[in-house]
Amino acid sequence: MVDPAHACLSVSKKCKILNISRSSIYHHPKDASSETLALMKRMDELFMLYPFYGSRQMTGRLRREGVSVGRHRIRRLMRLMGLQAIYKKHRTSDPHPEHKIYPYLLRKLPIKQANHVWCADITYVPMQKGFLYLVAVMDWATRHVLSWRHNMKQDTA
Repeated sequence: MVDPAHACLSVSKKCKILNISRSSIYHHPKDASSETLALMKRMDELFMLYPFYGSRQMTGRLRREGVSVGRHRIRRLMRLMGLQAIYKKHRTSDPHPEHKIYPYLLRKLPIKQANHVWCADITYVPMQKGFLYLVAVMDWATRHVLSWRHNMKQDTA
């Protein structure tokens, strides 16, 4: 489509019209080496046996077989081959079927002024000898922290 020998338009103008970079005209991708193809074939065989292997487990398995590879190379090749680990996802946010669902009362409420709606949050920070609990009360409109308290809980073990 972009013929450098054609004298009507320059290569730069042709690329600009087609909305492509000029360097893509001159780039010729290399073919994969025989070593890479052999590695990809072995990765495919392993993935058929262990479809739950991600890049870390695949790298470890190949290293145990004596192949010197890095995890990022394996990750790139897995992406190129369309391999993605199959595993059961965590279901930590699924509510219990008997749990009552309370309505969200602020859904359609426009919050435009200070002291209209407040929120509170409790979090903990792991420390060397226990936890530091932090409680904060914030104003939603201004995003200012109105009050906060902290409490250190020591481990008894």
